[in-house]
Amino acid sequence: MISKHDILNTFGENVKKYRRKLDISQEELAHRADLHRTYIGMIERAEKNITLVNMEKIADALEVKISDLLKN
Repeated sequence: MISKHDILNTFGENVKKYRRKLDISQEELAHRADLHRTYIGMIERAEKNITLVNMEKIADALEVKISDLLKN
């Protein structure tokens, strides 16, 4: 069984990977997703549990599917 921490780590690492592929800052991603910059940082560091609504906002801002952000 996958732990909560593993899921948060995977999601955060993928957010960072796709953000870097777009060559945008955490601040720019936050702006595109209508979220706060510190929230994006906390997600990338797996410090914050994220809602499905915010997952969709981030995926849309990164131009990927939510499932892409959950893949190992």
